[in-house]
Amino acid sequence: MRVGFIGLGSQGGPMARAIVDAGIPTTLWARRPASLEPYADTAAKVAGTPAELAAESDIVCLCVIGDDDIRQLAYGDEGLLAGLKPGGIIVIHSTVHPDTCRELAEKASAQGVSVVDAPVSGGGPAVEAKQLLVMVGGDEADLEKCRPVFETYADPIVHLGPLGAGQVSKILNNLLFSANLGAAISLLELGEQLGVERAKLGEVLTRGSGTSKAINSIAMFGGTLEHLAPIAGGLLQKDVRLAADLAAKADAEEGTVFVVADTALDRMDSRR
Repeated sequence: MRVGFIGLGSQGGPMARAIVDAGIPTTLWARRPASLEPYADTAAKVAGTPAELAAESDIVCLCVIGDDDIRQLAYGDEGLLAGLKPGGIIVIHSTVHPDTCRELAEKASAQGVSVVDAPVSGGGPAVEAKQLLVMVGGDEADLEKCRPVFETYADPIVHLGPLGAGQVSKILNNLLFSANLGAAISLLELGEQLGVERAKLGEVLTRGSGTSKAINSIAMFGGTLEHLAPIAGGLLQKDVRLAADLAAKADAEEGTVFVVADTALDRMDSRR
């Protein structure tokens, strides 16, 4: 099994390193040479183009930011589809629209290549503990081919259904996290108006029955979203927009979860 990996950022970097450290033949590609420097002392190969990387790989994992990134990497004379052989698999670890995964799968199937959507949650620390959550959509047989790769950094690996199901689940997860941020910051603001210091109330909430990852994240930064906004604001804005598009296409009501999520986006100056 040969693996190609593109997207060596704060999330993808540790994942790629885990694959390399597991002894799986790995090829890397990055737009910025600096992204490849941490792998100079490893057995990982470096490709000159995505097509070259694909030609050296049976499975290609993508951990980039958005839908356009996926398309730019996949298509064209130097894209992944120009290099992948029949039987190859593209794994989309990014959080993107399910339709982007289906669009790519349709084009890839014409040359015998499969697509698996497998967005992740947990961050770098979860990778180091081999406890990254991977939400998988796609064919069961394709997942089983990818499982040895995923197991180098993930547990649990949850198969949620056909292609796109992983993305839907991740988008809903991020919608709820946004809503939890909105509820938490609203509560801290209320507490302040009632005479309780934010830091003290945060200390209580992180240890009480009302705790959540959201309140822990806010408390870590002093009870405001000011420092979290540059890190998460734009990404959560993207994901809430994706959730809204899914709801609109399904003719489903947005409901309270969107109202509270919008509160968080508003506080982070990343309005939907």
